[in-house]
Amino acid sequence: MRSSPLTPLFDPRDFYLPAELTHVCAAGETAFLRRHDDAIKRYIADKSAGPRGRVSLESVVEHTRGQVARMWGVGAEDIGWVSNVAEGISMVLESIDWRDGDEVCVMPSEYPSLVAPLMADPKARFKVRFSTAASSQSLTESVTPNTRAILVSYVSYLNGERYDLDLIRQAADAVGALLVVDFTQASGYMPITASIADFAFCSSYKWMLGVTGVATAYWNRARQPDWFPASAGWYSLAGDATDLRKGIELRGDAMRFTRGNPAHMSLYILSSALAYLLSFDPSDVLSHVQLLTSDLLERLKEHGIESSTPGDATRHGASVCLSRPDAKEIQIRMNDQGVLAWNGRGRLRVSFHGYNCRQDVDRVESTLLEAIRQIGSVNLTAQA
Repeated sequence: MRSSPLTPLFDPRDFYLPAELTHVCAAGETAFLRRHDDAIKRYIADKSAGPRGRVSLESVVEHTRGQVARMWGVGAEDIGWVSNVAEGISMVLESIDWRDGDEVCVMPSEYPSLVAPLMADPKARFKVRFSTAASSQSLTESVTPNTRAILVSYVSYLNGERYDLDLIRQAADAVGALLVVDFTQASGYMPITASIADFAFCSSYKWMLGVTGVATAYWNRARQPDWFPASAGWYSLAGDATDLRKGIELRGDAMRFTRGNPAHMSLYILSSALAYLLSFDPSDVLSHVQLLTSDLLERLKEHGIESSTPGDATRHGASVCLSRPDAKEIQIRMNDQGVLAWNGRGRLRVSFHGYNCRQDVDRVESTLLEAIRQIGSVNLTAQA
């Protein structure tokens, strides 16, 4: 008897999910909630209402900050908005007064949005120090007295591994380094304690059930009370700044991340998504998706199919990844059979959310095995 849930935690009818499809690509894109239709209509009405509508737009900005704060266990004042994770990472890095010999520690397989801002400037005064392996222990072993920042995703996009933020926090504190965390592959199904980080970011369009255009920016003001970004815009200013000869003053909270108008429509949708997610106990969502993930990992093991995702439930998130040269072919064949998995960077990725259940695991298993069989038969025919 399989241990994964017989029924979905989320009602699939709440989403735009065609009955004939199995949607298991939450790590790339999640299905769209039907309730977002009303959120978009509210935005259209408020956008069209002139100054009265502007009041409503701003109230949604603030309300959504409070929703994320509740989900992450922090104060609403610590939450701001950026357009995407790479923008937020860049703002933090640009704000640091770098010295010759400074280092930033990352894993060699880290998500590009965290590392590309480090490597884009050939004149940077700091050095990017890569760990010897993609593991929490290896990352901490790469830290030196010259380390100014450690950048890490809580859960790897590449293989679904969950990293030990407590261990990494200790390593950062030992040398006075910043800990910057990307929660994109965790927030929405896993309880988040954002305060472990100095800065943290999260996209909205995956397990958070929102869309692109806005990402969460977290500033731990208790740990970094004197942080100032190196750039600003009208929205990140305190007061109206009518006489710029007097200089500017930044907002006192994390909205100093938001240099221009936030993506209001994306925030209306994100607020709708968070209201939905917050109606469930986060521990129930985590338990649900991890039972599905563990079930699939066990089935793969029984079939002798190797996964790069750790089998220990305390070390993985909601994805199962297969690193193999035929990953793209497998994904295409599964897609043709109505199973929406993800392919990229040489691996097949199957990701679960609350709208999935054991029946989806069954279908993933059968279509995956059939795809592998078909590809093997094609290869054998070609060799013959």
